[in-house]
Amino acid sequence: MNTLEANIRDTKTKGELNSLRDNGEVPAIIYGGEAQNEKVSISKKLLKSMLEDSNFLSTILTLNVNGKTQNVLPREVKYHIISDEPIHVDFLRVVPGLKIRIEVPVKFINHEKSPGLKKGGVLNIVRRKVELKCPSEKIPDNLLIDLDGVDIGVSFKISSINLDPEVVPTIQGRDFVIATLAAPTVMKEPEKPAEAEAAEGEAGTEGAAPAEGDKPAAEGDKKEGEDKPAEEKK
Repeated sequence: MNTLEANIRDTKTKGELNSLRDNGEVPAIIYGGEAQNEKVSISKKLLKSMLEDSNFLSTILTLNVNGKTQNVLPREVKYHIISDEPIHVDFLRVVPGLKIRIEVPVKFINHEKSPGLKKGGVLNIVRRKVELKCPSEKIPDNLLIDLDGVDIGVSFKISSINLDPEVVPTIQGRDFVIATLAAPTVMKEPEKPAEAEAAEGEAGTEGAAPAEGDKPAAEGDKKEGEDKPAEEKK
């Protein structure tokens, strides 16, 4: 579990918040549970490195606030409208019994052991994340799908994933698809119809010698039905 250092802050005005940000800190708030909300600040540099992970908002962190640790879940990150720099973070306390909605990433393993993929099959991922409703202390790190022995034509549905009884998908009433292992899609050039080939053979190839009797007339030769020049007429 990742640990992030945090400091108590006592900022009350917009100017104080801007000063905090200018010093490389990002204001944040910790809420949830029976304890009061806590105003803290964290290092912008460390936060930005964590934000590179696309699963940041579904990862439980340990916040060390002035020597006291607590588990939290990032719930929202606000960004500056122009610079796109993080300017505020909301952290939810992970306390027993608190149920939350959260998107959990799907993870695929053993690609090299799938006969379907070895044949050139394609793994079509319908959902890279699945929204779940669960107690905050039972949030799964990921939804694991094992490709060992999986052949072309297999579909993975939410029912194929083992979930804790208290962890349920927010989509109810249907066994939705997460991924499928489909046959390879290779585009082939359509074959020419037989009659087209025959027609080409009859027409001959470009530059072929003309048939006997079809020789073009030499310059000055009279073509059939063509009058002689006036000066040659008698």
